[in-house]
Amino acid sequence: MAVFRPTALRPASLFAACLLGAATLSGSVQAATTVNLGYNGAPDPEKNAVHVFATDLKKRVEEKTDGEIEIKLYPNSMLGEEQERMEQVMSSPGLNIASFAGMSPVVPEIYVSAIPFLFDDFDDARQFFDEGEYWQAVENDLRERAGLELLAVVEEGGFLAFTNDKRPIASPDDFEGLRFRAMDPSQVALYEAFGASGTPIPWTEVYMALKTGVADGQMNPPMYIILGSLYEVQDYLTLANIQYSDQFLVGNAAMIDGWDEAMRSAFQEAVAEANQMARDHNEARVDERIAYLEEQGMEIIRPDEEQLAAFREQGQPAYLDWLEQQDIAPRYVDMALEDAGLTTQSE
Repeated sequence: MAVFRPTALRPASLFAACLLGAATLSGSVQAATTVNLGYNGAPDPEKNAVHVFATDLKKRVEEKTDGEIEIKLYPNSMLGEEQERMEQVMSSPGLNIASFAGMSPVVPEIYVSAIPFLFDDFDDARQFFDEGEYWQAVENDLRERAGLELLAVVEEGGFLAFTNDKRPIASPDDFEGLRFRAMDPSQVALYEAFGASGTPIPWTEVYMALKTGVADGQMNPPMYIILGSLYEVQDYLTLANIQYSDQFLVGNAAMIDGWDEAMRSAFQEAVAEANQMARDHNEARVDERIAYLEEQGMEIIRPDEEQLAAFREQGQPAYLDWLEQQDIAPRYVDMALEDAGLTTQSE
């Protein structure tokens, strides 16, 4: 979550030239239409779950449309950083896999989906996004405000877990006095609710901050803990299902609406299948990654139901207060809590 308060987008015209593909905005799609797909991270399936999804999506779209749509991949933010890519796909035909940093300037309500300890497991999270009233409202807002179709919630490594190098953390009381790296002020609020302190530190500086003691701990999915070699400077891993780690596939709505029904159906079918593949792949790797971290010497802490409830009861109010400070309408929070099977603020 690199962006934590909505900011104005720059004129989309500055970035439209970056798109190399051509697609019609109305009428039938011409043969061999190229659609660009930009995203973050290296083109390495072992290091980037989003790349696994993107490569599979490319294959399926091209197969299901008999080559009439060709997806051209641009990993490593080759088409620009988060807001640049969003501006491009808002103004021109294309696809983008955005993080919260790209989505929040347009739909800050998306932060509601990151309420900590909202889900017990993958099934809960997937049902929330696939069937929930809150997520449907976010999808509608994105189309109305930006002309973008929200096509898929892409898993990028499971659930966030706490790590630190001081002591095992199995309850909120164990945080007392510790210093944690935070991604944004919402995480600072969460740590402070537990009696710890939080300091925003860029990802590129996390390893050294942990090594030198600037921070005692951090939180990320197991995949990122491995990618950053954080197991070298962290002794304890707490699997608390803090937040569901995801990004978002969006597409230019006029482009998609302009395809004929058969083309649009084939494309949507490819997206659904690629997303299911990514979910299966991601979930299958979680235990493997945790086992790897244990092999590297990390102690794995698995809080029980009572301990998880304590995390939720102490941590959620701090995040909800932060959401209120962002001027996000309470109805979004109420819808999300209801979709997750939790008590709403108005009750």
